[in-house]
Amino acid sequence: MTENKIIVAGIGPGSPEDITPAVVRALMTSDVVVGYNYYFQFVRQYLKEGAECVDTGMKRERDRARQAFELAEQGKCVCVISSGDSGIYGMAPLIYEMKRERKSDVIIEVLPGISAFQKAAARLGAPVGHDFCVISLSDLLTPWEKIEKRIRAAASADFVTAVYNPKSEARYWQLHRLKEIFMQEREADTPVGYVRQAGREEEVVCITTLADFDPEEVDMFTVVLIGNSQSYEWNGHLITPRGYYQQEKPDAAGIGQEIMMNSFATIAKELKNPHLPLGHKWALLHAIHTTADFEMENLLYSDENAVERLHALLVEGKVRTIVTDVTMAASGIRKRALERLGLEVKCYLNDERVAQMASEKKITRTQAGIRLAVEEHPDALFVFGNAPTALMELCSLMRKQKAHPGGIVAAPVGFVHVCESKYMVKTFKEVPKLIIEGRKGGSNLAATLVNAIMTLDDAESVKPGRDV
Repeated sequence: MTENKIIVAGIGPGSPEDITPAVVRALMTSDVVVGYNYYFQFVRQYLKEGAECVDTGMKRERDRARQAFELAEQGKCVCVISSGDSGIYGMAPLIYEMKRERKSDVIIEVLPGISAFQKAAARLGAPVGHDFCVISLSDLLTPWEKIEKRIRAAASADFVTAVYNPKSEARYWQLHRLKEIFMQEREADTPVGYVRQAGREEEVVCITTLADFDPEEVDMFTVVLIGNSQSYEWNGHLITPRGYYQQEKPDAAGIGQEIMMNSFATIAKELKNPHLPLGHKWALLHAIHTTADFEMENLLYSDENAVERLHALLVEGKVRTIVTDVTMAASGIRKRALERLGLEVKCYLNDERVAQMASEKKITRTQAGIRLAVEEHPDALFVFGNAPTALMELCSLMRKQKAHPGGIVAAPVGFVHVCESKYMVKTFKEVPKLIIEGRKGGSNLAATLVNAIMTLDDAESVKPGRDV
């Protein structure tokens, strides 16, 4: 066979079963095979009798390409081999660039191969089931500043990310830096898989988490795959779902919950500090979801394990009543969750006794409502979304040992006595409480914090909206 032709062939990651039939035919019919000498061990069995082998060491890519053109221009069919796929960090782009530079008439044909990251992915399970990118950490031909921009973009965009050339004897710190960047954008339990010598006898497969991933266990023969926010480890496999099961939402409640789950996932990605205690983070996600205000990261205060403690009180039946300062706060608390837990919500604002007491005592109706509530339900969960005077009243009754609330949600809103009321309630260390500090608050915010407390058992799986 004599024609001025260069076939650029990807020979796969190294095992015979991963070389495509088209590449085998090319090897069997080529007059000359050009490649890095290490790769000839994988293809020698396919070469035709008398075929010339031109092998060179590492970092001699331009020399190999030049030799391939010189031989092809003599009328020979030349096969240039690359590991994996020849178009992915392989010889194919260089061959085309050199053809343009030389203004050569040599025919170029590119034959794809199974890339190292595809082989590694198959060994790990199904980690690239959704959008993914591939990044090389070699800064031999690309400035590190540009590589780091690509890393940050991949991490923030939630791409499944395959990492080529993760480490060498001289390049020892780049993979550590990549992990540092991903830790700023992804959850610590994001699954990470890596495969050394994929498809070869020395193959090693490992699945871990982003937090536990140790770059020192990786070398230049390793491909690293970092999952996205939907990836998970199951039964020794790393899986990134495409989303088919998410389509199975037959009723309106399921659709509403799915929307809420997607919203929470978006919020979680944008938090400045994603590494928060679970209970506080669950309440924070609800607060931001309700207000679309990321300042809640700075404004939401909770006592240590307050959400966990309050959830336990409600679930175990130690607190059976939730008292709100105004009816709007009561209306925002999910009815299905209340029924599920056997709880009642009471607001005394429209109680006939309130107007009379307010008139006689010269106090606000919300203050009067709290006084009546304390008489009948001194151990309730008290929730404030509007009236600072009502919160101050509860603080006064607590100081007098007339009220012993199971917990407090303090989110009154406004400009008069609002901050002061929150300073007051914060001093009661023994009572678990959540506070929206400063002037901000509102009935909707108070209600959503109660909803967060009632649904804490959904926090681990981040599946809000069960009772929507």
